[in-house]
Amino acid sequence: MHIQPEYNKGFTLLELMVTVAIAGILVGIAIPSFTSIIISTRLTTYANQLVTSLNLARSEAIKRGIQVTVKRKGPSGSLYQWEYGWDVFVDRDGNNTFTDNGNSTLCETGEDCLLKTYDALPAGYTLRTAAQNFTGYLPSGLSSRGLPDTFRLCNGADTSTSRSIALTTAGRARVSTGTASCP
Repeated sequence: MHIQPEYNKGFTLLELMVTVAIAGILVGIAIPSFTSIIISTRLTTYANQLVTSLNLARSEAIKRGIQVTVKRKGPSGSLYQWEYGWDVFVDRDGNNTFTDNGNSTLCETGEDCLLKTYDALPAGYTLRTAAQNFTGYLPSGLSSRGLPDTFRLCNGADTSTSRSIALTTAGRARVSTGTASCP
């Protein structure tokens, strides 16, 4: 019986270098499109976060039988800029301003009740509207402003991936892709 010698079953250096080069080319092609997917997914998430807060305010207004307001946070010089975050609160006096006496007891008689607060969007994302720093809902579920409005959610100046959140006078929010302008 004749026994054949076993040969090394590994890769040669040349085969390894060709494989690494092909993998590098594929990664180089895939990363730009993966980045756009990440941006698109984040924009969808932030748009859904705003719609969720508007739906929360509307349902709480109907349930509680009192106006509920969604108001932007941020410096006073940043009119119509919602990227600093926003609050959803029961607006007992209907003045669209959160009123609390500052003590440790929350939601006392005569003061507003904070339902939820939303943090600022990450740097590079903007959330703007043309004409309001707040929106509210009456106990009927209708918008307290009685006017339609559109929020524009953008990452930079790219309008192709941006989101538009249209708010009707009936208080319903609808999201679509693309806006006319981004700041």
